[in-house]
This record gives sequence, C-alpha cells and structure tokens, in this order.
Amino acid sequence: MLNPNAAGLLSDQDVIDRLFKHIDEGTTDLGSEQWKEPVVNYTSQARFDQEIALLRRRPIVFCPSAALPEIGSYITRTAAGTPLLVARGRDKQVRAFINACRHRGMQVANGEGCARSFSCPYHAWTYDLDGSLKGVPGADGFPGLDLAANGLVEVAAWESGGLVYVMQEAQPGSPLPIAVYDFFTPDQVLFHQSKTEDSANWKLLTETLLEGYHIKSLHRESFFPYGFDNTNIVESFGENSRVIYPFKRIEKLRSVERDQRNISGMATLVYLLFPNVSIAVLSKHTSVTIIEPISPTETHMVSYHIKHRDTENAVITLEDARRDIDFVNQSGQAEDREAARAIQETVTTRANSHLTFGYYEKAIVAFHQQLHHMLADQE
Repeated sequence: MLNPNAAGLLSDQDVIDRLFKHIDEGTTDLGSEQWKEPVVNYTSQARFDQEIALLRRRPIVFCPSAALPEIGSYITRTAAGTPLLVARGRDKQVRAFINACRHRGMQVANGEGCARSFSCPYHAWTYDLDGSLKGVPGADGFPGLDLAANGLVEVAAWESGGLVYVMQEAQPGSPLPIAVYDFFTPDQVLFHQSKTEDSANWKLLTETLLEGYHIKSLHRESFFPYGFDNTNIVESFGENSRVIYPFKRIEKLRSVERDQRNISGMATLVYLLFPNVSIAVLSKHTSVTIIEPISPTETHMVSYHIKHRDTENAVITLEDARRDIDFVNQSGQAEDREAARAIQETVTTRANSHLTFGYYEKAIVAFHQQLHHMLADQE
C-alpha cells in the first residue's frame, strides 16, 4: 500500500491525531478558496473534446496489474474515446494497442480474458500477443503486404506500483513523465470487478468522491450511522488528492499508544489520481475505479477490487473483502451516483450559471483548478 512518506502525506499517527482534534472540536480540514464552475462545462461538446484530448496526453491508470495475471491476459475498453486492447505478452510485459485490425479496422478482441493470439472476427487476420501480424488468410490477394509494418498500432503502456498506465500520445518505451506510487504488491488478489453506466458528466461523478460535507444529508440511513458528517482530512500530493473519511470505531484508538496506532480499518482513504482514477482503501480491500468519459452527459465506470494481504494478527478472507463491497454499496455509492445524475438534469436549465464549491470542498476545488490550468495550457 502507498507509503505516505513517499507521497509527502501525513503518517497514520498524524492523521489520527488530527481526526481526534476535529472530532473533539467539531471541525474539519478546510480549504482557503472557493470555486465557481460554469454549468456549461458539464454539457459542452467543445469542453468535452478538450478534456478527452487532455486524457490522451496524460498517463492514466488503465487497470491494476492483478487484472492481467498471466501470459495472454487481456482487457479491452474504450479509453478517452479510443478502443484499446491491453495484454500481457509472452515476455510477461504489458502492452497496449489500438483495438483495430490493420485490414478493415474491425476490433480484434472484445471484453477480457486470456488468449494465445487475437484473430479479427471479420476476415481472420491474426495478431500475436505483442501485436505483430502473424497470419493473413488468402495472402495472395494482398501482394506486397509487409507483415512487419502492419501489426496492431501500439500506444505507450507502463506497469508500476501494481498499476498499469496507458498514455495514448506518447511513444511506446517512453519514460513515464509523472511520479508513480506503490499501491499494490504482486501477491494481492483481484477478486471482483464491476461496471456501471451513468447519464452524468464524468466530473459530477468525480466530485461525489471528494468531500464529506454531504454525509449526513445524503447518506443518513446508509453511511452516516457508521461515520461522521463533514469530518475529514484532505491532502494534496502532486496533482493528486487524498480524502480520509473516519469511521466511528476510530474512537477505539484513543486507548492505544500513539506509535502503535494504525488507520487501517478505522477510515476509508480515497485517493484521486488526477484526473479520473479513484483508489479507495477500505478495511479488507482496495478498489481501483476508472471514471471513463463517454460523452458530455455519459460516463462509464469500471472498478477492480483487490483483497488486502493477511497481517501478522489476522487472516483476511475473500468473504471479508466481499463484505467491504457490500458496505460500500449499502453506504451510499448508489446515492452518490443518483445525485450526480440529478445534477446533470439541472445544469441545462437557467437555475444556475455555475456550481459553487466552498471551503468544505477543498479537494474538489483543487481538482477543478488543476483541470482548468491544464486545459488552458493546451490552448
């Protein structure tokens, strides 16, 4: 799991100290700026196109390494508007390709699984795991075809810290141009995946993850009975953010010696890897969620759930990890998504010219500021 020191974040002990102070004083981490986001930015096709262009130029987490566990493992998905195929080759390296046959452009693979090669379903042109073109039925009909020059088009992909990154507008083999962090180890188990589709802009869904100001009002019957309302730690590291949501059971740590305190199991830690990847650390598992923009008003989210390792004092079973997922589902994820969908319906009206984010929404302000500056730089 991510070492806080490596990212310049608070240690567990410092986090717990600050949380106890907030709980005792009825306070929370505050920002120093407000942000007004124009509602047109949640509906504009021109703005959406700018955001997609930005996503294509940046290293974006595509999946955890555990989702590609063996030679031939592959995943296909549309990322930033581009159908991609990501596979683990015979040399165990992960590679990414545009999922388009070099003959007539048909996608050569669908979904995910494990394969020895990829054969286009249209005319059966066949590609090896490294993307090279290996077979062309009726090759006599294509005189002069250079097999070596007609492999799948590769895009840059890296594997670091238990995550697979893809950067569409970089050359394969280029160095990763951002700081990367260790979230997972090779022995961790991917035990569940889920996908959702929402009629909401991707930024609205991202915003739901980054503040606890709404806990009591929106999650009164789900999360609030187990947690606190508007009691959070909010930190930035590089372009990214970490928001910590404590459970009420954190009170058990008051009787534990400070240097023995551990935040694990006492809070949910949500990391936003800018701009569209959320890593949520719960008690028994960690989820990696890619928030994939499809259109200005449509978002697909894919989540990968990875079991935590056993500790010296406890064995973590898959049943334990699945209960974590049930807790998330029961504690308001559907309510967050419904809120985003409802807001999407109002941003097209005359009710608001902008959405307002205040001091309690520090991480959202940082997200929009970062996005605003990066889009301005690419103009």
